[in-house]
Amino acid sequence: MMLFAILEGAGFIAGTAALTLLCYLAMRWLAGVDPEQPTKDLAGSVIFRVSALHGLILALVFAQEMVEYQQLKFETTIEANALADIYFDARRFDPELAPLVQVPINNYLELVVTTEWDHLATQARLFGPAWGQWDAAYDAVLNLKPSGLRQESLHSHMLDRIHLISEIRVKRENHAEYAISGMFWFAALAGVVLIALAYYPYPMVRHNIALIAMFGAFTGLILFFIYAFANPYSQPGAVGTGPYQRLIEQIARS
Repeated sequence: MMLFAILEGAGFIAGTAALTLLCYLAMRWLAGVDPEQPTKDLAGSVIFRVSALHGLILALVFAQEMVEYQQLKFETTIEANALADIYFDARRFDPELAPLVQVPINNYLELVVTTEWDHLATQARLFGPAWGQWDAAYDAVLNLKPSGLRQESLHSHMLDRIHLISEIRVKRENHAEYAISGMFWFAALAGVVLIALAYYPYPMVRHNIALIAMFGAFTGLILFFIYAFANPYSQPGAVGTGPYQRLIEQIARS
């Protein structure tokens, strides 16, 4: 998986570097001769302004993707903690009735780890049977009859936690539904092309070609990161199910 991500990243970097050089060479060929100094000065001004706008677009989209990515990581941790509270509070409530709550919680965790993440990556929808297990756990908690302050407190806390899980699940699906508009990719590639074309007044020497290729390569690297984080449920930038897996291990040891 890591090798595939590296190859994808290398493809983005090599592709934008090649695109930049091809646009530069094509414009040099069309121009025919080296332009005069005023044209070079104007080209430098155009490059500066287009590069600033292009960089701002990339920075804003990259920052937005990172915020979404970090929110999902935080929400998975909160949900795993809520599931742990319900699971162990059910035992504290009544060890004999605890399996009625714990079994659907276990089934829910298994479905989230083994199926739902892939389902979100491919279908951008929550996995229906996981909702079914959540509903079974919810019914089991509702059916508990508290007696005494201790059980009333535990019952109230379990209900609060299971409602929180429902809210987080809805947010999880919203993360999957969000997708970067094709207009962004058009603007990003158009910026690369326009900047590369504006480099044509500069002579085709080794140092200039290397610098132009570096610009294209770095832009490709940023575009790869944006692409990687755009779908947080699929590789190469997928948010893992680590909090759920650790909870499964904790339950197995208990």
